Amino acid sequence: MQTRRHVLQCGFGAGVAATLGLRPQHAEAQALSSLQIFVPAAPGGGWDQTGRSIEHALRTDAIVKDFKFEHAPGAGGAVGLPKFIGTKKGQGDALMVGGMVMVGALIANKSPVKMTDLTPVARLTGEFLVVVVPEASPHKTMQDLAAAFKAAPGKVSWAGGSAGGSDHILAGMMARAMGADPKAVSYVAYSGGGPAQAALLGNQVTAGISGWGEFSEQIKAGKLRALAISADKRQDGIDVPTLKEQGVDVELFNWRSVFGAPGIKPEQQKALVDVMERMVKGPAWQAELKKKDWTGIYLPGAEFGKFLGEEITRITGILKDLGLAT
Repeated sequence: MQTRRHVLQCGFGAGVAATLGLRPQHAEAQALSSLQIFVPAAPGGGWDQTGRSIEHALRTDAIVKDFKFEHAPGAGGAVGLPKFIGTKKGQGDALMVGGMVMVGALIANKSPVKMTDLTPVARLTGEFLVVVVPEASPHKTMQDLAAAFKAAPGKVSWAGGSAGGSDHILAGMMARAMGADPKAVSYVAYSGGGPAQAALLGNQVTAGISGWGEFSEQIKAGKLRALAISADKRQDGIDVPTLKEQGVDVELFNWRSVFGAPGIKPEQQKALVDVMERMVKGPAWQAELKKKDWTGIYLPGAEFGKFLGEEITRITGILKDLGLAT
């Protein structure tokens, strides 16, 4: 993925301000005064971190003042998405956090609702994934883990987010690269990075997969051992080899994004896009990217919508290999 930045026209007319409930006299100087942030996952995971980082950046740079958070965890967003669609339709101040995980989860769960039912606002970040094992694990390298998996795939359990999400997809891609049947992967799905981390720390699973930001603190504390990252090359400040370096020819970036509610007006969509545009160019968001080791891959509005359609097609093919799509 390549970073794209698109400069959108700033400011809102009095008509837009009235639509959004803003004070007309300040319409050109401020965007939305409040946002509802809907997280279709449990607190503590990657989507929640993204939502909290959005709140922090918008508050710090004085772009949006008031926030209301709502969580609806389960099945990689397949539980929360219909709730967001059903309760937020037409509301121009609502944002739902989502990403690549949801694409796969909706396909795997044969969801009757789709991400394309939403209003695309912005693709925000890309994050490589990390393969970890508990501190006490006998597997010291990715080669050790790969050897164990090849010898007895069913005896190696992989903890990650919901079935069909980016963690599951990476597990399947690694299996295929190792010459094994992706369907042989013993994948244990959790509602987010937090519960998966708890299972690893409790030595309940062999290995885990998640975004670097979700496991980094436990890696730094020595409670989890990082064996490999799914990036295309070594990352500055992270002393962990890539999968490719260790003979597993796979790379994958997990992207995260925000969506507006279905049924909002074009000017309401533009207002949300403008808020995100101001945020990604601000110092507070740039600091969050650095702090979380996220890569900024901003893509706004309709262009993000086009990318989403292509991504759904690509991920459907991968999930067919895992036996999760037909």
